[in-house]
Order: sequence, then structure tokens, then C-alpha cells
Amino acid sequence: MRDSGTQYPYVVILKNQNLRSINYSGFFLSLISCILFTRELFTGRIHAVFAVGVAFILGVLIYNFFRIRQGKKIYYSKALLIASLIWLKMPYGQWLFVLFVVLGLLERQAKSATEIGFDVNEIVFNSLFKKRISWKELTNVILKDNLLTMDFKNNRLVQREVDDEEEEDDATEEEFNSFCRSMLSRAES
Repeated sequence: MRDSGTQYPYVVILKNQNLRSINYSGFFLSLISCILFTRELFTGRIHAVFAVGVAFILGVLIYNFFRIRQGKKIYYSKALLIASLIWLKMPYGQWLFVLFVVLGLLERQAKSATEIGFDVNEIVFNSLFKKRISWKELTNVILKDNLLTMDFKNNRLVQREVDDEEEEDDATEEEFNSFCRSMLSRAES
């Protein structure tokens, strides 16, 4: 993880707990759009745009089905962005254009795992909006059995599961915990 040229000695990657709901949302929004676009084709408003849109969205859904079976990552952003354009041609619900564009553009960011960079000066959550935490705000940080626990001085506790499949570094839990202990003791003095 890099943040404005900073190389972090320890980077912890958290599991994305919302992945399943994001996939279901993308699938159902694409499918419902397909159904409504097909309905418009059969109600006499035959536009090539609806036929092409339905074909493209169904193609993305089928492609994602095979990628799921192969155990690979799937994305609905292309289907959502195409659906957004077709919603502009619909006789109703043109406001859905904005919703579909926003969802299509944010899908990759929402599906990416959160990285936490641990530096001698601070801790940085690398997400859509970077969050910086000073070591002085914490009483304890520990990584044990793929569970990261951060105990704040204001009695807030953060516990998140670590994604061990995407681990970039082969640092052991003991090394990481030792580093955190030394940073916390340094922040106390």
C-alpha cells in the first residue's frame, strides 16, 4: 500500500464483509432492468436500444454466472452503466439513470478490500476516504488468528477479520504485534 509516496512496513488487508450483498444487488438490479426493458419491447415501443440493452445485460449476467462457477471475481458495473443509459429512453423512471451510474461507478471501490497501513507515525485506512489514526489514540493493537483488534482510548473497539488470501507480506503475527507494542509504548512516552 502506498499513500503519497509512503511505504508502510506493515499492511493488513481486511475481508470485505459486504461482497455477497453487493453482488446480489448488482444481479437483481440488472435482472429487473432487463425484465422492464423487455416489457417495453412487447408493449409496442420497439426500440433497437431496448433490444441491444437487454442482449448486453443478459450477456453480462451469463458471463458472471460462468465466472462464479470458476471461483473468480465478478462485476456488474458494465451492465449497470448500460442499463443507466437505457433508463433514459424509458417512458418512466428516467431518474434511475443517476442511481445506476453511481452504483456502476462505485462497485469496484465497494468490492475492494480495505487495506490498513501501519507506519511509525500513524495508521491509515486506505478506502474511498482515507482515515488516519494516531498511535496516541490507541491503547492496544493485536493480530491473532486472522483477527485484527484495535482498542481505542475512547473505549471504542474495532475487530475485523483479516483476508489471509491477499496477504502481501510474509510477516508473522508476532513481528506485527511486537511492532505495534513498540509504537504504542513510544506514543505513551
